[in-house]
Amino acid sequence: MRSTPDDIRRDGFGDRRHFHVLIAEIDSEFAGMCLYFPIYSSWRGRPGAFVQDLFVTERFRGKKVGEKLLRHLAQQVNDEGGAYLELAVDSGNVGAQRFYERIGITHQADDHVHRIIGDAFFAFATGKELRNGT
Repeated sequence: MRSTPDDIRRDGFGDRRHFHVLIAEIDSEFAGMCLYFPIYSSWRGRPGAFVQDLFVTERFRGKKVGEKLLRHLAQQVNDEGGAYLELAVDSGNVGAQRFYERIGITHQADDHVHRIIGDAFFAFATGKELRNGT
């Protein structure tokens, strides 16, 4: 993880917010969070939310904190005219995959995640070509 508290403050709570976050507390103690941002599907003609991070502290796992956060977000999206939640799960995180499947958030075989990051992103954004195909 490379983000710092300053990154989170600037990008989530500053003048130009890049994400929203739902915080769960149990007895005034941080229990978990759902970091998301609005998205729009031109195929569906409806807005939705992309869940970037769902985290529940180990102490509160098994108490449906993650499910409640996602259900709260789904209700919020629905109330705002939205129609879906979307997220990506690390291929090696089998526990998370099982959790999402159990609550009805299923893997979509018709989508593949494509990503450009790091030096390749900066080169692409500035119109430069990287050598060696990277």
